[in-house]
Amino acid sequence: MNIPPTAVTPPKRGRRRVAAGTAQPGDATGKPRAARGAASPNAAAPGGSGFAAVADERQVASLATLTRQAGSYLSEDDLRRIREAYRFSDEAHLGQFRSSGEPYISHPIAVAEILCNWKLDADSLMAALLHDVIEDTAVGKQVLVERFGLHVAELVDGLSKLERVEFASKEQQQAESFRKMLLAMARDVRVILIKLADRLHNMQTLDAVPPDKQLRIAHETLDIYAPIANRLGLHELFRVLVDLSFRTLHPFRYRTLQKAVQAARGNRREVIGKILEAVQKTLPEAGLSAEVFGREKTLYAIYSKMRDKRLSFSQVLDIYGFRVLVDTVPQCYLALGALHATYKPVPGRFKDYIAIPKINGYQSLHTTLVGPFGTPVEFQIRTREMQRVAQAGVAAHWLYKAEKESFTDLQKRTHEWLQSLLDIQSQTGDSLEFIEHVKVDLFPDAVYVFTPRGQIRAMPRGATIIDFAYSVHTDIGDQAVAARVNQKPVPLRTELQNGDVVEVVTDPRSKANPNWLSFVRTGKARAGIRQCLKTLKYKESVELGRRLLVQALGTLRIDMDALETAALDRGARDAGAKGIEELYADIGLGKRLAPVIARTIALQFSGKPSGATLILPRPAPMTINGTEGAAVTYSPCCHPLPGDEIIGHLRGGHGLFVHRAECKVARRQRAKDAERWIDVDWGEEVAGQFRTEIEVQVRNDRGVLGKVAAEISASEANIVHVAMDEEATESATMRFALEVRDRVHLAQVMRNLRHLSEVSRITRN
Repeated sequence: MNIPPTAVTPPKRGRRRVAAGTAQPGDATGKPRAARGAASPNAAAPGGSGFAAVADERQVASLATLTRQAGSYLSEDDLRRIREAYRFSDEAHLGQFRSSGEPYISHPIAVAEILCNWKLDADSLMAALLHDVIEDTAVGKQVLVERFGLHVAELVDGLSKLERVEFASKEQQQAESFRKMLLAMARDVRVILIKLADRLHNMQTLDAVPPDKQLRIAHETLDIYAPIANRLGLHELFRVLVDLSFRTLHPFRYRTLQKAVQAARGNRREVIGKILEAVQKTLPEAGLSAEVFGREKTLYAIYSKMRDKRLSFSQVLDIYGFRVLVDTVPQCYLALGALHATYKPVPGRFKDYIAIPKINGYQSLHTTLVGPFGTPVEFQIRTREMQRVAQAGVAAHWLYKAEKESFTDLQKRTHEWLQSLLDIQSQTGDSLEFIEHVKVDLFPDAVYVFTPRGQIRAMPRGATIIDFAYSVHTDIGDQAVAARVNQKPVPLRTELQNGDVVEVVTDPRSKANPNWLSFVRTGKARAGIRQCLKTLKYKESVELGRRLLVQALGTLRIDMDALETAALDRGARDAGAKGIEELYADIGLGKRLAPVIARTIALQFSGKPSGATLILPRPAPMTINGTEGAAVTYSPCCHPLPGDEIIGHLRGGHGLFVHRAECKVARRQRAKDAERWIDVDWGEEVAGQFRTEIEVQVRNDRGVLGKVAAEISASEANIVHVAMDEEATESATMRFALEVRDRVHLAQVMRNLRHLSEVSRITRN
């Protein structure tokens, strides 16, 4: 969207707006390009990103234009390599055309032109020219390695989708391609810079593709690519991508808002003019040489605010604002004081992102002032260097060339985030799950908290103590048992606020709690918790599987402890497992049946049986002690308690489920799949608390719930959940989920409740 500045700079530093599609100074040619052709970036604000939001007519992308732009900062040898990459790409894409009808090579050139505005190196421009070669032609990665070197080939490979691999669904393929790209980005940030330039040009020329593809690409851009641009500090690119996505997804709303904003420019011109005149007078009087520019909200930002806060267009008062550029940080605060002396600030609407930058490196002072006629107007005050970073983000700092020791704050934050992607990847097996974790981290409306040593950490808004713990180290997250915020004890699910000093108390014997997944905010915490639970369940499954195999071999009169390791390894391989530990885990998870494995091992000693079947004696029941952890699940359909008669069901991949013998669900399932059911029994001393449910019918008197709950508590049972149904005005049914030690303990609770005069009947569900 081409938006003229609402206000201009003081006359001595005036800027002339250039419409999209017209030739600019320094361009090699002003020839018109096809209406849906490849884009040549346009200059924006000072230090701008170098692209226009929407272009209906654009200049023709050409090698001459590209080399002219690149020649302003690259050597002649680099330009020679770029020309070679162009010729290779042109030949590889020969005969291919874009949906608009243009030769395909126009697209890679346009992508490289966008990167020139960020002054990326020669390898990046070459990769941009070659970025679709692996994906869309017969050229392989090895050919690029031999022709252009490993660095260029790695960049191109990171940008290539996984088209030639079979996936269960289109969503799985898309997620795996995203994961491949994001992990390549974690190793070299240039991958995502090239991809973002590619996505920008595709969005600018989206009208040429079918409507269903337009919607898919726009959704992808809004969900993934625009947030990544914002996360990397590419604010101008973020603004353009969200507006282009909005135009595609909601064309009628886009056009309506566009007309409303154009009309509002005229209505508010007098107010804006008065403010500009006052500011241009005030700043020089304070001894400041500053540039002042009008700033207008993107249409998508206006639409989001109207939607989220349920406002009409006329109620959105901060459509227009001003940006003040000065030379030094002290001048930013001097300009702030001068502005506050001219207009009254709105209380609570001042933010200092210079002292504490945003998580993506953005720095500026934000203040809202009450202008003429009571109109609130936001001012953003920053240095010219901050403006450059705000427009180009990590691209402004050559992150990929810097040594870690010399990183700027922005580079350090970006490096930490990219490393967190690798951490999440190492803890996540499924690509769809990985992408969901990353999406969570792409919307960091940050709060800033401190460690006890005074180190500042940026966390997404809504982050909890557990998120903080995992951001420090995975082990601290796994072992967290308590916390103090501002020296006061708080629950682990406490949400963090700006300025909190957070201290996490750990216990090496503690492990992650699955309930944490219901309130953590960051992808790193979510992935860490799941990885801990998977590891914990695996270890417990190994132990359970070993016990089941010992029991099954004992039935065949084979003492497993007396067997040689080689015999067990052979049995594991014969059963299709890589080793004995994997075999134990598979048995414990119910993927393999212990009697079958035992029979396979027994064949090593007795030879092949003469008959088709081997009749095995019935094994002794397996003992349940309550210490098996995640490997054993007490079925929620019947809630077995120590003392109940029980049976066990080995569910494939889920471990052992324990049912009450009288459970109707268990009887139905056993009839269908008898071989997966085993006899189990309680041990002599069973540890832990077990869940059960009871129904209590009571007279509906005042305070009856309190009396019943007090009696349960006095009986040393824990109430997990309570619900109450009123059947009539005089009676009610209470449903309690309790934790008790065993069947005897439950009987004692029920006896104590029957002593209450208000209780008429008690049943165990």
